[in-house]
Amino acid sequence: MSQVRVDSTADGSGAPNEAGELRGRTVVLIGGGSGIGLRVAHRVVAAGGRVVLGGRTAARLTAAAAELGDGARWQTVDTGDTASLAAFFDGIERVDHLFTTAASYQVGPMRELSAADAASPFESKFWGQYHAIRLAAPKLAADGSVVLMSGAASARPAGLAPAYVACNAAIEGLGRGLAVELAPVRVNVVSPGTVDGHLWSNRPDLARAAAFDQYRRDTLLGRPATEDEIAHSVVYLFTNTFTTGSTLYPDGGYTLR
Repeated sequence: MSQVRVDSTADGSGAPNEAGELRGRTVVLIGGGSGIGLRVAHRVVAAGGRVVLGGRTAARLTAAAAELGDGARWQTVDTGDTASLAAFFDGIERVDHLFTTAASYQVGPMRELSAADAASPFESKFWGQYHAIRLAAPKLAADGSVVLMSGAASARPAGLAPAYVACNAAIEGLGRGLAVELAPVRVNVVSPGTVDGHLWSNRPDLARAAAFDQYRRDTLLGRPATEDEIAHSVVYLFTNTFTTGSTLYPDGGYTLR
């Protein structure tokens, strides 16, 4: 059989090339002023792309944009307000890639949460992403992508939080459904486990230590993720041009135990 050489990137490595795929692209990151979203922004800008940061706190966005340099701009937006989302996307000519991490919700046992608190993961995390994608859809590049944020609790509940578990599972189903509807735009889901970063840094020390210790016991790799490891997964989903309708679990093997 004759040999065939395949060079899928500029460097001939056969692997996705972040710089080649993201150079000159516009990546919208709602929740990009901190945490995983900000780490994604750093990777995009380093690869020659541009980022539009969205969030509710102007001071945080200003600081993030200054940190990122000329490749970044920002605008306040509230994913719980469709008028705010519409105004945000009105100011963007083209969206090559979209990732939304902004969400605020309560978790806990069904027997203890109020109906409103139990619904909050759906109201903020599920519908916030849904409406962001709906309003971005007219601006999405045909060869672009959307990455939704779920969580590994969808596949392995970590505790008594059934509405939160169901919300994450619903987001993964939404990703598959949108991949069909929006094709050839690619839609995928990133579903991390516990991440040592911005979110947990704002929680009490004892609660954080207990959660991290439990996660070390529950994973194959014996530690929480870093924000940059999850950002790497997001950028992979941006740049792999033949992946759609998939859920990626950068969880250290948590869902396998």
